[in-house]
Amino acid sequence: MHKSYNYFSFSQIVPMEFTDLKPEEIIRAANMLKAISHPMRLAILGYLSDGNKLNVTEIHELLGIEQSSASHHLGILKDKGILASERQGKNTHYYLKRKNLSQLVSCISQCACTD
Repeated sequence: MHKSYNYFSFSQIVPMEFTDLKPEEIIRAANMLKAISHPMRLAILGYLSDGNKLNVTEIHELLGIEQSSASHHLGILKDKGILASERQGKNTHYYLKRKNLSQLVSCISQCACTD
């Protein structure tokens, strides 16, 4: 005897905005999430949330890592479209490219801090 299952379609489960993404946009989103998933890069995003702008020296001091390591992680986040930068004199300040990324950081923080 064949059982009848009530399957949901992908569009019923996922908000409409996501289902409207093209395959290349989904790949770009997955690559952004991969970049964010590194502990140091997630920590960097935490410091840059709420509209903060920091340079590489400030970031490496906050994280207690080598400046070259901080630069490496910032480069990856910028390359994946997560961070933007602006030159101010001799320094380059990094910030979240999109304000709604602060919500993502906040959500990850809340999920990680609950038992």
